[in-house]
Amino acid sequence: MWEDLILKAKNAGLDVIDTYVFWNVHEPSPGNYNFEDRYDLVRFVKTVQKLGLYVHLRIGPYVCAEWNFGGFPVWLKYVPGISFRTDNEPFKAAMQQFTQKIVGMMKNEKLFESQGGPIILSQIENEYGAQRRALGAAGDAYMNWAAKMAVGLDTGVPWIMCKDDGAPDPVINSCNGFYCDTFSPNKPYKPTMWTEAWSGWFNEFGGPLHQRPVQDLAFAVACFIQKGGSFINYYMFHGGTNFGRSAGGPFVTTSYDYDAPIDEYGLIREPKYGHLKELHKAIKLCEHVLVSSDPTVSSLGSSQQAYVFSSGEGNCSAFLSNFDARTAIRVLFNNRHYKLPPWSISILPDCRNVIFNTAKVGTQTSQIQMQPANSQLHSWETYGEDINSLEDSPTFTASGLLEQLNVTRDSSDYLWYITSIDVGSSESFLRGGPKPTLTVESRGHAIHVFINGQLAGSAYGTRTNTKFTFRGPVNLQAGANKIYLLSIAMGLPNNGMHFENWNVGILGQVELDGLDQGKRDLSRQTWSYKVGLKGETINLVSPDRVSSEKWTESLVTQNQQPLRWYKAYFDAPNGDEPLALDMRSMRKGQAWINGQSMGRYWLANANGNCSVCHYTGPFRASKCQLGCGQPTQKWYHVPRSWLKPTQNLMVLFEELGGDASKISLIKRTTSSVCANAFENHPTVANYQIESTSASKMLHQAKVHLRCAPAQTISTIKFASFGTPKGTCGSFQVGSCHAQNSQSLIEKDCAGKESCKLTVSNSYFGTDPCPRVLKKLSVEAICSTK
Repeated sequence: MWEDLILKAKNAGLDVIDTYVFWNVHEPSPGNYNFEDRYDLVRFVKTVQKLGLYVHLRIGPYVCAEWNFGGFPVWLKYVPGISFRTDNEPFKAAMQQFTQKIVGMMKNEKLFESQGGPIILSQIENEYGAQRRALGAAGDAYMNWAAKMAVGLDTGVPWIMCKDDGAPDPVINSCNGFYCDTFSPNKPYKPTMWTEAWSGWFNEFGGPLHQRPVQDLAFAVACFIQKGGSFINYYMFHGGTNFGRSAGGPFVTTSYDYDAPIDEYGLIREPKYGHLKELHKAIKLCEHVLVSSDPTVSSLGSSQQAYVFSSGEGNCSAFLSNFDARTAIRVLFNNRHYKLPPWSISILPDCRNVIFNTAKVGTQTSQIQMQPANSQLHSWETYGEDINSLEDSPTFTASGLLEQLNVTRDSSDYLWYITSIDVGSSESFLRGGPKPTLTVESRGHAIHVFINGQLAGSAYGTRTNTKFTFRGPVNLQAGANKIYLLSIAMGLPNNGMHFENWNVGILGQVELDGLDQGKRDLSRQTWSYKVGLKGETINLVSPDRVSSEKWTESLVTQNQQPLRWYKAYFDAPNGDEPLALDMRSMRKGQAWINGQSMGRYWLANANGNCSVCHYTGPFRASKCQLGCGQPTQKWYHVPRSWLKPTQNLMVLFEELGGDASKISLIKRTTSSVCANAFENHPTVANYQIESTSASKMLHQAKVHLRCAPAQTISTIKFASFGTPKGTCGSFQVGSCHAQNSQSLIEKDCAGKESCKLTVSNSYFGTDPCPRVLKKLSVEAICSTK
């Protein structure tokens, strides 16, 4: 997908591709490196170069990124004497070795700009400011060491440190956040750089989806530019998918869509993509004066300002800002009146004509549809984890409860804690009394409790509080009883002070209450431990291995039992639309396609505050939430590059029991596209600077309808030139309407992949309501060719 994604970014007006470098995927064990397939960093950088863009290589090697262990390999935790991200010699030695490895690879391929390559910037460390201040002298010493080490690698390009105002010369400190217009670098001769302009927010299982209105994002970017900003990186422009067990957090979803302009599946998200594209064009029309001068700021009202840039050649550009989040304001600038919507900025490349306003979205809006792919999953078979035979497989015993990561070394999400208890035949509960209660205190992230092989219940933590308790009645019998606790990690922490010391697993009290002699503490007795699942041990997900094991042919609907593997085969659907699995019939587990891990799935319902969202006013992660009461993630991305034409193997491990027969393969398509544009309000796309006179800049407004590749406009669902109401998907005719709107547009657009429409009386042949500002609203249905 790389080339297509990079090209879409370029077409949106981007100049630079930023990428983190993930230490844990590139060095999975000490000295053993992996730069193959999708981890081929050199190929990625060369692909960016081939398409004519620059690269910002954010080596870190700590990256945060909601990535497992913040990008650190787990083996790093067990280096003797190590302490992460501080003035610690073992950590600095390991960090320097990896950084040198990456820089050496780039140098060998002549990829730094100083060698004629595309890499114009590199980053060392990541968002270190808060930790540096908390550590005091040790933090300052480490930061200065990291900066000196990086500069000493002699790449010939600048190094940055984001979110650390103590970055020493010549390293440049930069800003991350929803807004960075109040940020200034720590020295006046350093450029003002924004490393992460957050396009949305990440999602966590059990939480709502997050959406950042494009009007606010465009406002934030324009604010930064008008204050003298010189570099902006969107985090994310394409969010993508946390395949495998790469999601950190814990509890971060497999989807890392981030409400980005290019969605998780690689489709353009409108109007976010188009509106930002128009913003970038408007800014670049001002580029000559932006790099020639600092702004002159003047007041236009109580919350309104003009930022004016001018060059010695008489060129002038202006940004007119309205910081009032409630009221549109009419202002006077250069002897002209301008109406500024609330919480918006108008861009005037010639200091006279407004060609872009951050709050006025005139670009296309797309409606995305998830539809059946008409490719059946067939030949279902099941394979059960036999709990009662756990102790027959390799285990070890210890007195008391052990920390999970120290046992698994993150080789699996799963760790079994096994013990037994003898119950006398005279116990009251055996004669009809209340059942005993088992209490299990855990440090995360989930547990399933089994008594004598039967599921007794489950409990879960959250991303903000991984400590939780299972408490419930259990069925015990006279004599020996086996207690099996399956502890599950949902991604390792990716940030925080010394997160290498944070604990995972069952580390609190394990008590049985309700016996005739009262409570019984099981925590200190002997426990047996088993890492992972039998299916993992025998590599049940591998296409080479799956046929050699004894699967059971049966109706999967009759096998909705916990700890069960499912497999099925399917043929790749026709076409090139992105694919996903609809997992709503399942509960919690992991999935693989042809041996490739799709990641964790969990159909936990979203809790949040899904109230009406408005673009005005400061954005924060708790604003504009969606999907409350629905599964946080119900669709799971299946890359087409993983598929063969026929006989693709899907394997699932379901922890709790679900109906695998109802899983379906679906296509993600653009079902319809919409556009809105007012008359005499040109988009930047048709704005040109004439060499003779700026008065020729205004052209008739146009709307551009474009379906996804391999699709055409089949019908025009709605069209109205006049005063239409509503939004994409629910347009309605207003009090003013040109009767020929739909027939005229259908004639010009039907059967085409794209079409341009003029928003003017002359195009429609009549003025349906004189002296009224009119707009054109269109919704077109897209269908596969």
